[in-house]
Amino acid sequence: MPSNPSPLPPELFHPEAFATALAQGDVIATAKQAMRTATDYLHAQFHSGTRVATLLHLRARFMDAMLGALWDSQEWAGASPALVAVGGYGRGELHPHSDVDILLLLEQDSECCHAPLEQFLTLLWDVGLNIGHSVRTVSECCQKARKDITVLTNLMESRVIRGPEALMAQVREQTGPGRMWPSPDFFRAKLQEQQQRHAKFADTEYNLEPNVKSSPGGLRDLQIIAWIAERHFGADSLESMDTGEFLTVDEREVLLRGRDFMWQVRYALHMIAGREEDRLLFDHQRELASMWGFKDGKKLAVEQFMQTYYRWALALGELNELLIQNFDQVILRAHTLDEVRVLNERFQIRNGYIEALRDDLFSRDPGALLEVFVLAGRHSGIIGVGTPTIRLIRENRHLVDSEFRADPRNRENFLQILRSPYRMTRLLRSMSRYGILGNYLPEFGRIVGQMQHDLFHTYTVDAHTLEVIHYMRRFQKPEFDERFPVSSRVARRLPKIELLYIAGLFHDIGKGRGGDHSELGAVDAERFCLDHGLSQRDSNLVVWLVRNHLTMSAVSQRKDISDPEVIQQFAHHVGDQNRLDYLFTLTVADINGTNPTLWNAWRGSLLRQLYTGTRRALRRGLENPVDKQVWIDETRNAAIDLLEYRGFTVDELEELWREQGEDYFLRERSEDIAWHTEAIAGHYDRDKPLVLIRNSSDSSVANTTQIFIHARSHAQLFSRVCAELEQLDLSVHDARIYNARDGMSLDTFFVLNSDGSSIAVESSRFRHIRDHLSRALADNMNRADPVQRLTPRQMKSFPVPTETSITVDTIKHVSVLEVSSPDRPGLLARIGQILVDFGIELQAAKIQTLGERVEDVFFITDSQQDPITDPELTEAIQREIRRQLDLVAE
Repeated sequence: MPSNPSPLPPELFHPEAFATALAQGDVIATAKQAMRTATDYLHAQFHSGTRVATLLHLRARFMDAMLGALWDSQEWAGASPALVAVGGYGRGELHPHSDVDILLLLEQDSECCHAPLEQFLTLLWDVGLNIGHSVRTVSECCQKARKDITVLTNLMESRVIRGPEALMAQVREQTGPGRMWPSPDFFRAKLQEQQQRHAKFADTEYNLEPNVKSSPGGLRDLQIIAWIAERHFGADSLESMDTGEFLTVDEREVLLRGRDFMWQVRYALHMIAGREEDRLLFDHQRELASMWGFKDGKKLAVEQFMQTYYRWALALGELNELLIQNFDQVILRAHTLDEVRVLNERFQIRNGYIEALRDDLFSRDPGALLEVFVLAGRHSGIIGVGTPTIRLIRENRHLVDSEFRADPRNRENFLQILRSPYRMTRLLRSMSRYGILGNYLPEFGRIVGQMQHDLFHTYTVDAHTLEVIHYMRRFQKPEFDERFPVSSRVARRLPKIELLYIAGLFHDIGKGRGGDHSELGAVDAERFCLDHGLSQRDSNLVVWLVRNHLTMSAVSQRKDISDPEVIQQFAHHVGDQNRLDYLFTLTVADINGTNPTLWNAWRGSLLRQLYTGTRRALRRGLENPVDKQVWIDETRNAAIDLLEYRGFTVDELEELWREQGEDYFLRERSEDIAWHTEAIAGHYDRDKPLVLIRNSSDSSVANTTQIFIHARSHAQLFSRVCAELEQLDLSVHDARIYNARDGMSLDTFFVLNSDGSSIAVESSRFRHIRDHLSRALADNMNRADPVQRLTPRQMKSFPVPTETSITVDTIKHVSVLEVSSPDRPGLLARIGQILVDFGIELQAAKIQTLGERVEDVFFITDSQQDPITDPELTEAIQREIRRQLDLVAE
């Protein structure tokens, strides 16, 4: 804040009028009115386009004037404490609802100060200020600052509003770097503080609801730079930082413009929320997009706004990284001897960082812009690119143009980067951060900072792409074998791993352009492969992977992969083992790189089951499909072997199984059939439902719990079970329905806790689930009452209408109902009830939750077990599902 500020605008605050009002009237009412007047004035200035930096300083000056007047109105009885602004307020930056941090500083503790200080603080609270305060003596300030870096940092940003300046001068003298926290210690502590803070946000600028203050690339990253510069170099603000060795003129300009943007966003957030709010929540993002003047077009307005935010956060994060590295060299390595190793006539390694040997290297030889990353990937001891070289890269990145991209040497170097033995993912991230990757692949440049406005995609498209490649690299490291046992083995036998990386780079690159992103990406990938000299065979593989990168996930989660005909159909689509291996690895990486919460043992088991079944089909030969009856006979015989060991005869088993359809033996495993059969044989009262439950440790089905129900067949059975499971806080992930010819139903549900975790193996929990279901299903099968719960805040921000479709599966002789809808309590029970109302029978269900939405598949028939072909009926069913689900979502 200026040391000699001009008078405050009278519309903001009139000191004389305020003092008169204090003397004549209600102090609290007068102060509250002054705050309302100031806020209204500053908000009006914001809407008229006044620079936010000006508004923050004006608010801090208003607060100085008001607090000073309130301070002067108190009786201090000879005491002489100091009223000191600290923290952001001390810097002279005060957002509409930020805490007003003050220090009440005493020369020494004195009883005469206690009462007036308490009265002053009580007054501030009564006025309605968000006060953050501390009452300390000079010695207490110094003691606490020595122990706590946060206290020291607050004191570094202090201004005396009222009282003796000498008290604060003593504190500054005794807490200076010559007395405590010398520059190296201060730097290490602040760096650790930043690393811990970044870890809370997954070390990425690209959070769905970023915190404009604390997320990577946010305002706190700028403050870290300013604090270090102040402690070591004596700079009192970003504006005063030296633009010589540590910060260029252009970099300071980016810092200041970026800070202004973040300030503007934060101010708007406080104004919209009417309280301190630093999170860019979904419901605020749309309002901010409108405030910034964005309109829906090819991209939603909110996506355009967030892309602007992310690009600023990325730029500020890049500068934070650059300056931190610079400070590291100057502060921590100032008195150590440099370790230098020359790599060639263009580059050397200094203290672990690769750097150019000449400042004009890239302007003279633009190809070196890729060579630096090639070398960084070949040598194990390289930490990263040195700060001076990063600057040179940024200054010369415009040289990566069409002529550069057409140069065979550069094309070969780019492929060499993808073949790097060391830090390949980190290299791509650095290339993206420095603008090289987006310039070399213009299609990638267009997706930088492009958000996907849903809860399914945790990252922006570019961050997701690099995260996918990161997982591909992980599959090749032994430390990830336990987490990804199958993916790791498959990835290590891929003949050309760089083909997988190329497919990863292009699999989502077509997003945001309109149309099928898989097809658009396949076109881009084909052009890249041919331009870079890949063989036709390799190019065809990459293009096929990009075009089909969603196929394996869709089949595993939306088809009945226990059916050999489904496996055979997928095997025909894949064609050979090589494609299957590449596609499996890409699929697992894609799911993990989309949203860490999406990957669980259940999804893993589905993909492994599909992969294993397809591999067997390919090994057997596509011309030799499995005979369905042979499959059924093998399953029955395996179950007989298990049950004969438990005392059953073949005749007894044939009698027990006489009413079961072939689907039961086609889709169930022999171990589960034996488990069901033994229990059914010992359950004599068929009017009472039989409920069995066991965990995956017994059933070998991922990490889910398997619930088997044998009960009288009833139209309400599925919806009733789903409603009861939701009452138990369980989520259904797969359901298999078998209606036997004797009027009984055999239903299997695979469930997890509602938060996606597996159910703990404890008998009391299992017993509670079993007893609850047994009691509920023993009652008359009345219409199920869906669970009523509040819809989560984030899901309310995505009012996406329900989508449905009904097709006929000629292989399985059923109709396939697909429902894509925002997730909400009671969804399955409602759909089940609608099917009952239309006289539709449910044969099976595949349940898939993707972030905030579900994509569920129901295999249905009419009462005669035939597919539903009446177009009017199929439309009526879908219309009612859409109506009810969208009504609940409102």
